[in-house]
Amino acid sequence: MLRLFLKEHAAFIVFQFVLVAFIMMLYWLDGFRNLDTAIYSFVISTMLVIAFLTVRFVKRYHYYQRILVTPQNLEHMLQREGKSPEQIQNEVYLQKLYRLYQHEVQSLYATQNRHLQFMNQWVHQMKTPLSVMHLLLQEEQELDKNSVREEMERLKAGLDTVLMNARLDTFEQDMQIEQVYLRSLVSEVVTENKRLFISKRVYPEISIAEEHIVATDQKWMKFIIGQFLTNAVKYTFEPNKKVMIAAECSNGNTLLKIRDEGIGISASDLPRVTKAFFTGENGRKTVESTGMGLYLAKEICGKLGHELSISSVQGEGTTVSVLFFDQDFATQEEKNDGSENRRSDQGLRRESDTQGSQPVKLHSGER
Repeated sequence: MLRLFLKEHAAFIVFQFVLVAFIMMLYWLDGFRNLDTAIYSFVISTMLVIAFLTVRFVKRYHYYQRILVTPQNLEHMLQREGKSPEQIQNEVYLQKLYRLYQHEVQSLYATQNRHLQFMNQWVHQMKTPLSVMHLLLQEEQELDKNSVREEMERLKAGLDTVLMNARLDTFEQDMQIEQVYLRSLVSEVVTENKRLFISKRVYPEISIAEEHIVATDQKWMKFIIGQFLTNAVKYTFEPNKKVMIAAECSNGNTLLKIRDEGIGISASDLPRVTKAFFTGENGRKTVESTGMGLYLAKEICGKLGHELSISSVQGEGTTVSVLFFDQDFATQEEKNDGSENRRSDQGLRRESDTQGSQPVKLHSGER
C-alpha cells in the first residue's frame, strides 16, 4: 500500500526537492551563504512535504485498501473514499459508465429473452398445422386440398412472422427507403389476403388516390399492413362486415387508416396491445394469437420513422393509423375511387358465393 502511494507521488517528491535546491542555489549565487540557515530551510521544507504526504495518505488509506483487494462484485468500484476533486470526478464518470453498462446488459438480456420466448411459443403453435396435415394424409378418402392449403397458409404466416422478428435486430442492414404508391401497395396486400377475406365474408374498401406516394420500405410496410388486415379480419366474427382502408394528406403528411367493424379492444387493453406477447381479452378468444403482431408493427414503424396509433371502441371496431411524415402527395381529386371500391367489393362477394355457405378457416396474423 505504501509502495503504491510513493509511486503515485514520486514525481511530486522529486519536484519538491528540486524546488528547494533551486531556491538554495539562487540565494547562494546572490551572496547569502549562511550554511545553518540553508540546512534549517531544507529540514523545514522536508518536514512540510512529509506532513502533507502523511495527511494525504491517511485520507486515501481506505481507497488504497479497497483497490488492492480482489473485488467481489461490480458495486465494489462505486465507493467515495477518494477525496481529491479529480478522484471524485473519476468516480462520477465510473458510475455513469457502470449505469450505461447495466442498461446495455439489461437490453441484451431482454432481447435474448424475448427471442427465446417467441421461438418457444412459435414452435408450439407450428405443431398444430403439422399435426392437422399429418392426420389429413392418414385419411383414406381423397385429400382435402382446401384444408391442406389452409394449414400451409398458417405455416407461411408463422414463418413470415418469425423471420421478421429475427431480422428486426439487423433492421438497418435490410432497409431500403423508396417512393411507393400507397394504393398499389395496399391493393397488393389485399390481393395476397383475398382468400382470408372471402373465407370470413369480410370485404375491403380502399379509398386511396392513385397519386398518393410515401417514402418507406416496401417490404417492411407490406408486412405491417398485412398484420393490420389479418387482425381486422380475425377479430371480425360477424359476416358481411367491411374493412375500410383510407389515406388522408395534410401539411405534407400522409395518414393511412385501416378501420374494421369487429369486436374492438377494451379500454384497459388498448395501452398495452403493442407490448410483446400481450394478447389481452381478445387473444383468449383466438388460440392462434401470440401477441407479437402489433409489437413488431410498432417496432418497425419506429425504425422507419412512421408513427403508429390505435384507437378502438369495444363492440364497434378498431382503427389503426400510420402517419408518414413529410410526404409528397398529389393535388388531383380522387376520381372513380367509389366505383372501383364497389367493383372490388362486388367481385369478392361473387367469389365468396362460389365457395358455398361454409367459410374456410384460415390462419390470420397476430394482433
